[in-house]
Amino acid sequence: GRPSRAPRRHPFAAGATELADALVALRAPVADLARKAVDDELTLRLPTIGDGPLASPALTRPHDQAEPPGEDRPSGGPRPSLAAWRIPVLTFEPDAAAGLLTALAGAQFAELTCGGSIGYLCAVALFASDLATRGRVLPMLVPEEDGYAARWRPVLAATDAQRARELAAAMPPLCRAAEDAPAGTSLADMLDAFADSAVRTRLQAPLLPARRGRRPDRIELAERTVAALTAADARVAVETPQDAAEAQALVTSLAAWLAAAQLPAGPVRTCFRLAEPAEPGGEEAGISRDAGLWRVEFALQSAQDPSLMLTAGDVWAGAGTGWLAGDEHPDELLLAGLGAAARLFPELEDALREPAPAAVTLDTAGALRFLRETGPLLAGAGFGVLLPDWARKARLGLKLTTKSSTASSPSARQSAFGLQDLVEFRYDLAVGDHVLSPGELAELAALKVPLVRVRGQWVELDERHLKTALKFLERNQSGTMTAADVLQADAHGPADGVPVTVDAGGWLGDLLSGQADRRLPPLGTPPGFHGELRPYQQRGLAWLSFLGELGLGAVLADDMGLGKTVQLLALVTAAPPGNRLTLLVCPMSLVGNWQREAQRFTPELRVHVHHGAERLTGDELTAALADADLVITTYGIANRDLDSLSRVPWARVVCDEAQAIKNRDTAQARAVRALPAAAHIALTGTPVENQLSELWSIMEFANPGLLGTAKKFRERFAIPVERHGDAEAADQLRRITQPFVLRRLKTDKSIISDLPDKQEIKVWCNLTQEQASLYQATVIDMLSRIGDASDDITRRGLVLATMTKLKQVCNHPAHLLGDGSRLPGRSGKLERLEEICEEVAADGDKALCFTQYAEWGRMLQPYLAARIGCQVLFLHGGTPKKQRDEIVLRFQEAGEPVIFLLSLKAGGTGLNLTAANHVIHVDRWWNPAVEDQATDRAFRIGQRRDVQVRKFVCVGTLEERIDAMIEQKKALAEQIVGSGENWLTELSTSELREVLALSPEAVSG
Repeated sequence: GRPSRAPRRHPFAAGATELADALVALRAPVADLARKAVDDELTLRLPTIGDGPLASPALTRPHDQAEPPGEDRPSGGPRPSLAAWRIPVLTFEPDAAAGLLTALAGAQFAELTCGGSIGYLCAVALFASDLATRGRVLPMLVPEEDGYAARWRPVLAATDAQRARELAAAMPPLCRAAEDAPAGTSLADMLDAFADSAVRTRLQAPLLPARRGRRPDRIELAERTVAALTAADARVAVETPQDAAEAQALVTSLAAWLAAAQLPAGPVRTCFRLAEPAEPGGEEAGISRDAGLWRVEFALQSAQDPSLMLTAGDVWAGAGTGWLAGDEHPDELLLAGLGAAARLFPELEDALREPAPAAVTLDTAGALRFLRETGPLLAGAGFGVLLPDWARKARLGLKLTTKSSTASSPSARQSAFGLQDLVEFRYDLAVGDHVLSPGELAELAALKVPLVRVRGQWVELDERHLKTALKFLERNQSGTMTAADVLQADAHGPADGVPVTVDAGGWLGDLLSGQADRRLPPLGTPPGFHGELRPYQQRGLAWLSFLGELGLGAVLADDMGLGKTVQLLALVTAAPPGNRLTLLVCPMSLVGNWQREAQRFTPELRVHVHHGAERLTGDELTAALADADLVITTYGIANRDLDSLSRVPWARVVCDEAQAIKNRDTAQARAVRALPAAAHIALTGTPVENQLSELWSIMEFANPGLLGTAKKFRERFAIPVERHGDAEAADQLRRITQPFVLRRLKTDKSIISDLPDKQEIKVWCNLTQEQASLYQATVIDMLSRIGDASDDITRRGLVLATMTKLKQVCNHPAHLLGDGSRLPGRSGKLERLEEICEEVAADGDKALCFTQYAEWGRMLQPYLAARIGCQVLFLHGGTPKKQRDEIVLRFQEAGEPVIFLLSLKAGGTGLNLTAANHVIHVDRWWNPAVEDQATDRAFRIGQRRDVQVRKFVCVGTLEERIDAMIEQKKALAEQIVGSGENWLTELSTSELREVLALSPEAVSG
């Protein structure tokens, strides 16, 4: 609906003053910042039903409570419409707003519940702050209503621009409820304001020194502009005609600077490669500062494939025209790139005077400047920069060598070892793997130069780090420390900014190597375990036992189907009777699966299920837990019964499908982290699904404090890796976590060589004439209604509704119409499904058929059963647990052919359905990870036959176009379509028309 003409006053119980009082009641810095707010009112267009606006979903549903699956979500009732409401608000200046949002993002307040838009604004403020920190800003003189103002503007290039596009696409509708500006414009305004505030906060001193004896009206306009860039008042006085002319010229010049800094992305880019001087003969050892010349060589580099390069020499020789399309020439592109780079790389000016510039020569000081300043600036502006390997790897640091002071060694399976064991240690200054001798150390300290050659290897020295390391060595050259101290030194280092490498022997070396599962002797199948563990499972059991004896947590991240369940059951069985008590927390859908697997493999274990309305409480629960070896519960119950479960001395707490705690702030994540145990174990096939914060949350459960606080982890790893692709930060994170994460893939033949093959097949289907007519009518109707949409919320709803309708059309007209009409002869997809199911039944095989829609499964079940003449089972979100278990058991044990229909959400995870050797995806979820999880219900350990996976695609429809996009961008598919079809709502009307258009080949003859 459209907003009402006269806004009504919002029926809030508290106004802006009460809200300000509530914020002031919180702890600093929120309280201090809240005092800077000003009461105001604002007209917003809000979803409305009846006489009141709807509350934010985040405020009406607990933060950790998932939305019900779309297939079972109730429908009906009044639909909300947009109406204008006059509401009380608090307004902040940009600096106070940025500070408040940063405080809200970095801390948890039990008294405060925020809507989704607050989290979004926190992300925007942090992004702007990060841009300012990295110097990704430029000064501007901006015309404003009352004159001119000196402002800082963000410069977006490469990954920053992609981040901005993601933020624009994710903007909550509420952020645009007060205006009609598109998402990109609104985000640009926010980034401008936050970036300007962030830079001013960081610049504590004026950019120009004050000059005594000069009147303000005698100061040049450019100088006044520079002064205003750090002042609280950004206005620049323009009083005379000469000032006005200078202001206009400055506006034009600075705008051109900003435009040049934001280079457009093309198929090729100019690249700069730093080449070190030739190594003088005979210098194999010692320290020197070479006087030879360095070279920065020019080239053209493919933006899509950085390994594809064309040197400047080849460009001037006339090579490389096959690279480019159209009328572009490599020599013109190279010269244009060099010209654009000259503002960041002044040494290029002399080279540009040459007829065929190929390189710039630099002395050692110039090479260091390129390493520290020019190279990062060029890379940030979108140019290619290639540095020698040693620039990243050969760093001056400390080497910690340890030797166990006892004979304890897990290799001999002794029990006298642990984190409090004392080990002998020695710290040395080292370059890479080379420890410096005392003479070399003295020579290095005397040289006091930042770039030296050490034993034939160039090293960049940081004087502050060198002093820090030398002072540390004076106090901590050698002695004894605990094994826990060694772990902390390996993870975080003993001094700020100084890297540490650890060379440890014995059991500590096994742990820190990250290869403990291969170094430790495998543990055989324990007594009481019914079955045989595979070799890699025996190694996994030894690894879990090894970490458990140390009191350390573990993340068993084996690929789906490799048997994480049996390794955990074997671990409990192998433990001494007094050390078995294990609490297993899992999703509700997997409780029955754990019960069955425990009964199958470890029938002697005493298993207690703590779940359901009739679960035990009080003394009865205490008695039951005392008499159990394995207690199975769910994440929801673990949260509700945290007090009762926390009183038990658990030997271990295990989280299955640990991605359920990937969001650290949910109640269930906080609850399982609070459960006391000698060891914590996380079981997950996907330790990182979308962002590194998920890994932090899981590791914080397994080994609290290992990765530092969430804030420090974000600054040290998440931002550098996710936003900037920092390979060094990624390597460091991998080194820290590797000892505690065991990840094996079933495609690795060294892990498992007898898993059958998986064959993926696209099944191309045509539409019938009836389907084509319905498809075309649906597209036309949507495009016309989008043109009439009064707001972005309505438009999004129309696009999502159309996606659903078109997918239903591709399935069958009766699925769209819901009229109970006949099924035969009206759908090309159904015809192909019948043919394939008939072949499966004729061969005596079994098949899993996944669909996104429960109602489509209900239509297919009786139809396929009648047409094919074999048993057809059906499992969906509304299937009771008892019936669900019975259906799964019947499918696994039935001797005759069976077709098993499953809704994707209800049957896509957690089930072991290896009786099937065919998997059919009838309609697509458009998320490869979700489809692969569903496929792995059959393609897993226990499967003895090759698995054929068929994915249905209707030719000439949106199904084919989106399938092509997924295939072309597999690596980015999860980011692009990770949330189903929501990303399609951000397409323009013309882009939607192109994606949804029906091609002539779509219709069968």
